[in-house]
Amino acid sequence: MRKLRVIRTTPLAACLFTLAALLWCLPTSSAAAPRQATPARPEVRVDEGRLLGQVHDQADEFLGIPYAAPPVGALRFRPPRQPSPWRGERDATRQAPACRQFSPFGLRDPAAVSEDCLYLDVYRPRGTRPGQALPVLFWMHGGAYSQGTGTQFGGRTLASLTGSVVVSVNYRLGQLGYLTLPELTHDNAYDSGSFGLMDQIAALQWTHDNIAAFGGAPEAITISGQSAGSGSVCAMLASPRTKGMFTRAVLQSGPCSLLQTPQRSQSQRDSEEFATAAGCPAAQTRATCLRSATAESLIAAARTHPVSGPAVGDRLLPRQPFDAITDGDWNRVPVLIGSTRTESRFFVALSTPHLTPEEYTDTINRQYGTGAAQVLEHYPLSDYDSPYLALSTVLTDSTFACHTHWTAVALARQVPTYVYEFDDPQSPTLYGAQVPGVDMANAHSAELAYLFDFTMADRPLSSGQVKLADRMKRYWGAFLRSGNPNVRGQTPWPTGDSGSVLELGPGSDRVSMAFASQHHCAFWSSLPAPSPASPA
Repeated sequence: MRKLRVIRTTPLAACLFTLAALLWCLPTSSAAAPRQATPARPEVRVDEGRLLGQVHDQADEFLGIPYAAPPVGALRFRPPRQPSPWRGERDATRQAPACRQFSPFGLRDPAAVSEDCLYLDVYRPRGTRPGQALPVLFWMHGGAYSQGTGTQFGGRTLASLTGSVVVSVNYRLGQLGYLTLPELTHDNAYDSGSFGLMDQIAALQWTHDNIAAFGGAPEAITISGQSAGSGSVCAMLASPRTKGMFTRAVLQSGPCSLLQTPQRSQSQRDSEEFATAAGCPAAQTRATCLRSATAESLIAAARTHPVSGPAVGDRLLPRQPFDAITDGDWNRVPVLIGSTRTESRFFVALSTPHLTPEEYTDTINRQYGTGAAQVLEHYPLSDYDSPYLALSTVLTDSTFACHTHWTAVALARQVPTYVYEFDDPQSPTLYGAQVPGVDMANAHSAELAYLFDFTMADRPLSSGQVKLADRMKRYWGAFLRSGNPNVRGQTPWPTGDSGSVLELGPGSDRVSMAFASQHHCAFWSSLPAPSPASPA
């Protein structure tokens, strides 16, 4: 099979992606105090004991469920362990803390974080009973592998509208989740420091083992994520550890060809530099030193020594996910994949929203070297209302849009693949991220408020947007059930093997064959890889 020629992600694009990702934390504390059951409170028995949830709108919700033991003390930098059972009934009506955050971006309550964070939330249609075998959405949040929390993604509306069960998880972040050091990896089964990915797999295994008690079908689990969460889906598609654990996958704004992860050797060098910055330079004492270090000291060291997610080249993730996919060496399942119309407006708005025409040209020249003249010819400032919009378009096309196309092409050669582009020019943005006078609609994360009871949208959806949100949920629900998102009475959604994309927008949805040409993907595929440059 001929491999696609995919351009290397530019240093500027990678920097902007890592800079902001998307998520803020607004969790509350977990609780495990026994409470008296009442007829109004749903009850479920899982492997560890009984859970008492609550009814919320038209859904039952079970919050703050431990899927692994707290990764603290001697369990820091170790694979997740089984959670301890409890006596009596565990209250499951409050969400757990977010995992420790490694990026100082958007936290509204810095105290609402903890290393004791390996919990998940489950949502189901109200009154669901064991044995109903409803399809399951397993959701992994984004945040550049260093920030975010699953608690922002309420699944009540999605569950009740589509007759599905929604599971949203926390996982270890930053260096607590991704640190490749022989002193930390030699004694685990995977010889891996990708503890965050191990957490996600442990949560998936817990879901597989327990979801029938909630009325879900363990044989109908769809793994799903956005941004870095989509990168985690890519890792699960390629990992031999997850074979047979899911039946479908959704990739939102995180195509596998774009989210390349570091090789083990590079990750180890980066991890050693981080350990030295954290005050643990000696290999013989490094494991003990890092396990006893304060979280604050680790976070301080991370500011100058960030991580890039799970490493490639161990028994957990032997190969780059996109390489595995193009070679056919992956966990083949139907895939739904897509992006937003102007993804990179988010990143440019948070870095250089008011750049001048001269700065636009300088940025392109610095970034693309010998290919800069061609980029400026394809994206002349005269075609845009501002340099901000021009640069946003360059970065959207060269990263998220065209990599979504290239990843979809590779997938569609092997499995049913359905491609979307979210395009609502009036979409809300993330609360706290607005830049006055800058249009950030349709940017990275714009679709999240349409699929979830999302806590971080800057404003509620309008009545017309709610109709779009309902259509999107029904598409997703159909895909969860059958691997085919088509819904009777809604716009037919063909597979992507013909180059078709379903444009999701206000008013109505439509099938387009112009996605690749609109985003100049043939141009970006032919452009020489940019020369190394310092990010702007």
